[in-house]
Amino acid sequence: MNATKDVWVIGGNRTPFTKSFTHYKNVTNQELMTNALEGLVNRYNLQGKYVDDLAFGSVMLSSKDWNLSREVVLGSSLDHKSPAYNVQRACGTGLETINHMAMKIATGQINVGIAGGSDTNSDLPIMGSARLSKWLVELKEAKSMTERLKVLTNFRPQYLKPVLPAVKEPRTGLSMGEHCELMVKEWGITRLEQDQLAFQSHQNAHQAYEEGFYNDLVTPLEGLNKDALIRGSSTLDKMAKLKPAFDKSEKGTLTAANSTPLTDGASCVLLASEEYAKANALTPLARFKDAQVAGLDFVAGDGLLMAPAVAVGQLLKRNNLTFADFDFFEIHEAFAGQVLCTLKAWEDDKFCQEKIGLDKALGSIDRSKMNVKGGSVALGHPFAATGGRIVAGLAKLIHQKGSGRGLISICTAGGMGVAAIIER
Repeated sequence: MNATKDVWVIGGNRTPFTKSFTHYKNVTNQELMTNALEGLVNRYNLQGKYVDDLAFGSVMLSSKDWNLSREVVLGSSLDHKSPAYNVQRACGTGLETINHMAMKIATGQINVGIAGGSDTNSDLPIMGSARLSKWLVELKEAKSMTERLKVLTNFRPQYLKPVLPAVKEPRTGLSMGEHCELMVKEWGITRLEQDQLAFQSHQNAHQAYEEGFYNDLVTPLEGLNKDALIRGSSTLDKMAKLKPAFDKSEKGTLTAANSTPLTDGASCVLLASEEYAKANALTPLARFKDAQVAGLDFVAGDGLLMAPAVAVGQLLKRNNLTFADFDFFEIHEAFAGQVLCTLKAWEDDKFCQEKIGLDKALGSIDRSKMNVKGGSVALGHPFAATGGRIVAGLAKLIHQKGSGRGLISICTAGGMGVAAIIER
């Protein structure tokens, strides 16, 4: 447990990301994750091979997927003795599973692991009401025909009303978009600033596909061979014409153009020790150096999606690094406004002193190094799949450069954030 080994990102694979209820409307969550895993298996010739451990997760997890990760392994061409387990940390799930595998490899528990996540709103876990469940149990436990008839007469049509899942915070009843509207107002982020960031995200993603950057990171599914959400022809003028999506008053600034849509997709990443990579002729791309999680009391007004700003600050402090030490920044774009709030928080002395415990502000990042191959606004955001998408792409960027360091920041529901460092 005291040994510390380098943990290498070997590579990743994912499905194309697409808007919910479109291309993958007949694909289950398990099938999405299995497809992403099988693509990874084929890419790295892992057919029939034993992998020490695997971890996947989903935010919109149905009760039928209670053993999702193990079922995904059994549906793949890996050695079916390979163990697997589920993880869930909201939108940070994919990065959290990768961190789990990295820690296991670093301490010598395992030599190779696969981690990632999937999410689909097209395979929603629609539930019956609590009263319907209770009535069905009462009917099942009735011992005689008289008791059954009594239970049957107690049935009410309203029991059949389904309970639909919603991306809302249970503590506040507000959606993430509504919370982000509060944040951009607090930090003074304008509609134009958000649209400009979203526009750049689409431009970078479009150019990345034109260059073939994603060719060896994405495997086709259901007729798709690339992400279906990228708008390379979009303009700021077109974006400016859209109406606010959450605060529908004249003060609202979040729109469909500068927010991530509900997305379906899956991703996974192969990690290994240097010894395993050499023994299996695998080319390591970059080291998974360190990770950090943080939380804020958003109920008390801290800002639902501001915790990544804290996680990054704590991570840099522990590693004695500054923004100047990084070649790439991968900041998850749940909303363009969320990213801009994070950037402002890092430049704010009071936030960095009170929330992170630093003497002064972290400072500004070089925006030209941020999300250079597109971010979530353009590529999409299947909640638990975003971490794997980011890690695989960032590791490839660093490998192509030959050296360097990348910083990852992901916001999550519940006022949490996950951050990580990858380097070579």
